[in-house]
Amino acid sequence: MRARLALAGEWALAMVARAAFAFLRLLGLRAASALGGFVLPRLGPFTRNHRQMMDNLRLALPEMDAAQHQAIARRAWENLGRTACEYAHLDRIWDFDGGRVYSHPDTKARLQALMAEGRPVLTFSAHLANWELPAVVAARMGHQGAILYRTPNNRFIAADIIARRAPIMGELIPASVAAPIRMASALDEGKSLGMLVDQRFGRGPVVPFFGQPAASNPFLARLARRFEAPVYGMRAIREPGPRFRIELVGPVELPRDATGRVDVEASTALLNRIIEGWIREDPGQWLWMHRRWRR
Repeated sequence: MRARLALAGEWALAMVARAAFAFLRLLGLRAASALGGFVLPRLGPFTRNHRQMMDNLRLALPEMDAAQHQAIARRAWENLGRTACEYAHLDRIWDFDGGRVYSHPDTKARLQALMAEGRPVLTFSAHLANWELPAVVAARMGHQGAILYRTPNNRFIAADIIARRAPIMGELIPASVAAPIRMASALDEGKSLGMLVDQRFGRGPVVPFFGQPAASNPFLARLARRFEAPVYGMRAIREPGPRFRIELVGPVELPRDATGRVDVEASTALLNRIIEGWIREDPGQWLWMHRRWRR
């Protein structure tokens, strides 16, 4: 009986999520983004996630005062609200160099060059701005790739997400015990691989992040060590309204050990430093609510 009730609860929640998705589609991209940016900064501060965010800000940015931390927190809630509501329009937001999503000529040229080479690359990103966009951009430009993603606990919502993401992002690999095998298989097949590497990974090496020890995701460094694939960083930068600039950095030269192979721990620390630099440029665009420094 409990299992049936739990299943019914998941289904009901999924139906609410579908209704919200349909409503946001009807609103249109600009209005949906504005709605999320208005509502969440007013609700977020009443949640326990806000306390976690303020703890993180005090830990990571001790040189700033309380007023500065509060200002960053408001912008972080706004960014999260906008990103959540923009999700309903990911298949429409694409308009590379047409107004909504653009890049500097150098970034676009390098993306096109990577596509022309046709060799697999490893791409890391972070929960910045609308963090779904780098995968959408790469797929729309014709890059054959796979994306590592975290599966929602609700099985119905997870199925909906796959149905919506796969046509615009490529192969989706759920984060699980089988993920390393599937990621290696994707690279063997000549596909590129993208992943977000800025959140806590309990089984990963403890390396600095904002000057504090943080358990970090070593998957990308391990794959670089095994496959000797070039590594790039790719991020979206939010500009006023639902408009974004895409930036590509790399290839990133990863540290190597005495045998000449990629040093996984040192490379993971390097990726942390790159992401930290991105966040410091505009802290209000990062997902500060995550328990990043949890021991």
